[in-house]
Amino acid sequence: MSFTQYTKKIALVDCNSFYVSCETLFNPRLRNKPVVVLSNNDGCIISRSNEAKALGIKMGEPYFKEKDVIVKNNVQVFSSNYSLYGDISRRVMRTLKRFNSNIEIYSIDEAFLDLSNFSDDEIEGVGHEIRNVVLKWTGIPTSIGIAKTKTLSKVANHIAKKKQSGVVSLIGIENIDPILEKVEINDVWGVGKQLTKFYHQNGIYSAKQLKNKSNTWVKKNSNVLSSRTAMELRGVSCIDLETTNSKRKSCVVSRSFGKRVEHFQELKEAIVGYALNASEKIRSESLVTKSITVFIRTSPFQSRYGFYSNSKTIDFPIATNNSIEIVKAALNALENIFKNGYLYQKAGVMLSHLSESTNNKNLFSSERDEKIKNLMKSIDNTNYRYGRSTLSLASAGVHKKWNSKRQHYSKIDTSDFHCLPTIKATL
Repeated sequence: MSFTQYTKKIALVDCNSFYVSCETLFNPRLRNKPVVVLSNNDGCIISRSNEAKALGIKMGEPYFKEKDVIVKNNVQVFSSNYSLYGDISRRVMRTLKRFNSNIEIYSIDEAFLDLSNFSDDEIEGVGHEIRNVVLKWTGIPTSIGIAKTKTLSKVANHIAKKKQSGVVSLIGIENIDPILEKVEINDVWGVGKQLTKFYHQNGIYSAKQLKNKSNTWVKKNSNVLSSRTAMELRGVSCIDLETTNSKRKSCVVSRSFGKRVEHFQELKEAIVGYALNASEKIRSESLVTKSITVFIRTSPFQSRYGFYSNSKTIDFPIATNNSIEIVKAALNALENIFKNGYLYQKAGVMLSHLSESTNNKNLFSSERDEKIKNLMKSIDNTNYRYGRSTLSLASAGVHKKWNSKRQHYSKIDTSDFHCLPTIKATL
């Protein structure tokens, strides 16, 4: 008599070279060619196509160090476009929820998915179906690792990235030691540089060695998290899916400038823009803030101009998400900390003590508050439909010469009709 087995199954779905995949999605001619995406201000390489990796271009390497290789091999370069990446990420996550709403969005390009409702026999086929559907619906290629625990699913995903099928399942494999033996300890989820150094000092170089190490030794010489990792490598689930998004306690918006900023007017425009951005973010999560902190600093590497760093916090009498109030407080703070004679490299705004917004009126409520609320809602809806900063405050500026350097920007924004690629039909 046969019966169907249902064991705990966690899938890790990871988008391949995500930022590069988003760029090539709208430029198919770049597929199978070397492509890289740069960080803010075109500083470092943060995403590479497989062809770029084959050229020896390193992850996190400064762009100027790899420029000779990039030019010589005609590598296509893109500045980061986070509004595009965020939108494509949301589409991928919505697609994954088709298979199970019990999902943990781990990062912009990774998600853990509970597939325990599928039988052991069909699980690998389900993995292939997920991969095919995500590719068909969003155009983004993925790698999928499936196992009994989150840590093992990370291991499976690590292997899947190197396979053409893109899917690896460890379900039903009784002895996974031969697999874990090939996984270096620093590639195990949750094992950072310091922990790797500690394990090496104690003769632990692979995931297999950690799995088979006495749990008593791990607890005594390390910590509870390391013990959980060892247990998860043995197939015992110790780390649950975090399927509920906890409300954030703060919201920070900051950027390094594309060029040094000297004048108050330019710094004012930046702070206003950051305050508007932060206000929009907390409103999207139905939050209000009780205080705002504005911070500015010069580069620590330009000693000839002198180093200066300062911040100012202002509390609101009543928690708010009103952009006008937040900008007013931000400028008040900036006036308190700005000093002439410095070349500023970075500035930012932090909204703190966030709490859920309520519609309850209080002693200080007025008809004007309702009008302001409707105004904020109209601004958000317009900017969501036609692109960020479609509606803004005049004090945010127009030309923004201080903006981050984006010399290789693809100018694709799926939330802005004017930035969408156009197709020319010929008769």
